[in-house]
Amino acid sequence: MYKDKSTLIIANWIFIGVAMLIIQTLLGGITRLTGSGLSITEWKPIMGTLPPLNEMQWQQSFAEYKKIAQFKYINNNFTLSNFKFIFFWEWFHRLWARFISIVFIIPFFYFIIRQYIKKWMIMPLLILFCLGALQGVIGWIMVKSGLNDENLYVSHIRLAIHFIAAMILIPYALVFGLKLKIGHSQKIISKELTFFTLCILILLTLQLMYGAFMAGLKGAAVAPTWPDINGNLIPTNFFVNGISNAFFFNIINIHFIHRTLAYIILILTFFWWLKAKRINTSATFNLYKNWPLIFVVIQVILGIIAIVSSTKIVRGNFGQFEWIAQMHQLFGMLLLLSFVANFYLISPKNIK
Repeated sequence: MYKDKSTLIIANWIFIGVAMLIIQTLLGGITRLTGSGLSITEWKPIMGTLPPLNEMQWQQSFAEYKKIAQFKYINNNFTLSNFKFIFFWEWFHRLWARFISIVFIIPFFYFIIRQYIKKWMIMPLLILFCLGALQGVIGWIMVKSGLNDENLYVSHIRLAIHFIAAMILIPYALVFGLKLKIGHSQKIISKELTFFTLCILILLTLQLMYGAFMAGLKGAAVAPTWPDINGNLIPTNFFVNGISNAFFFNIINIHFIHRTLAYIILILTFFWWLKAKRINTSATFNLYKNWPLIFVVIQVILGIIAIVSSTKIVRGNFGQFEWIAQMHQLFGMLLLLSFVANFYLISPKNIK
């Protein structure tokens, strides 16, 4: 451990940011599950902090929403009360993002003045800020793409880009915090385990991308059976309409790929844990190495429950499926972060 008190304060500040970013991602999930993402049709980074404050402003916002395809073809029975519900989640999602920026910027300048921040920390912190700002821009581009007379929802490809960008930002912040908190004496050397962990991280990132595809295409309900997929082990006519369609647009194929990757990651994580179990030279690693196995088991179980319960989806109601889907997303992120933390611990000791 570092004994420098100021460094530990910076580390805790970063970890608070990691927790807030996880909450922000979950709020994004709620926004998607409630169909709220297109409810706010403009981007006002400063003035948009306040929601409509009177009846006239609410009617103006509702009138803008009525111009897009989502209202015309799906939610044309919405009352102002219905609109206020979906507006709240998108507004709160954006508000929390603004809150994160405040929690970052104000302490940043305070720590600079107090000389808590060392010179080598400035560049990683600026990168964090840029990644966070980029995430906001990607989010608005995604929303903007759905504000028209054609698209009922935002593209699942854009949704995946938005989500994976968050999965780059959060692990980057986590690793920076770990560098501040954990001394190199707690790291271990294992080239074999390092490579194994990297392979799982690549597969896990791919899996999370397909999870975003599933979310954007509302893919759980297309095959609410398990262990089969509507009576089949493998979808028929997998490559119909070409390779691009097979891997990026065909819902049932995406559903199959998402499930298959889950099984592969589950098996690989078990063997990873068996290898990691033999290493006992770091007390920190002894603690961290168990989390991936715990998280992956929970993640797979939640995924199965989500698929089976997708028959109970009721549009406009946040019920059993939605809660399970949210927990599924949470443990997917925790699984990724647990492997990122372990990857930091087993990377070569000369990496700073």
